[in-house]
Amino acid sequence: MYKPQNNMQTVVTERGQVSIPAPLRRRFRLEPGTGLEWMETKDGIFILPVPKDPIASFRGRSKGLLKNLIEERGRDRSREK
Repeated sequence: MYKPQNNMQTVVTERGQVSIPAPLRRRFRLEPGTGLEWMETKDGIFILPVPKDPIASFRGRSKGLLKNLIEERGRDRSREK
């Protein structure tokens, strides 16, 4: 399960701009020109990076996703018994 790092705060400027903390920029590879998608939900606002090449950015990650899915399904089965 994902455990977030320390909470970080920034301030919205008069022009509506915010700075993304350096640890987050490094962790999520946010470089100049990276798009961000803002999603509003009942729980708050979520910000998702939009990669320049979505296919290339996903390449090689499916093995970890599949492993996590199989493990999660196993935990679900255990809870159901």
